[in-house]
Amino acid sequence: MQSKQLVRTQTFPPQYSLEQIFAFFSDAGNLQAITPANLQFQFLTPLPVTMQPGALIDYRIRIHGVLVRWRTRIDIWEPPYRFVDSQIKGPYKVWRHEHLFEAGPQGVRMTDSVTYHPGWGPLAGLICALYVTPQVERIFDYRLQKLAGLFAD
Repeated sequence: MQSKQLVRTQTFPPQYSLEQIFAFFSDAGNLQAITPANLQFQFLTPLPVTMQPGALIDYRIRIHGVLVRWRTRIDIWEPPYRFVDSQIKGPYKVWRHEHLFEAGPQGVRMTDSVTYHPGWGPLAGLICALYVTPQVERIFDYRLQKLAGLFAD
């Protein structure tokens, strides 16, 4: 099975600057507010986290009823335009999440691009189709909805 990719784009109202939107997403403490409650997201790393290349963030989430520890590393840090984080310990063989920010006349456009692969050998394709991809899509759809409320006109 090849890695899967999910892309979600959202445009924030023009009263919010590129710097404001980037600041929200680069504050790890805001992640809990845009994560579905059923995942029981919990930071293990003390907040605030100084975001920079190589920064590590540890947290715990519940995936299909199982508590899982997750360690994220900030690989690329280019404020206020882009940052990339990767899971270095956790449930996925591959998890790379790029956050891209672009200012435009309609407002700030933010694109989440996630490349993921669950591992799990020959059953990966089936497991991904039945469980992983639908859950990843639900998480990011939830984020879009929460963000629309937080950054309303």
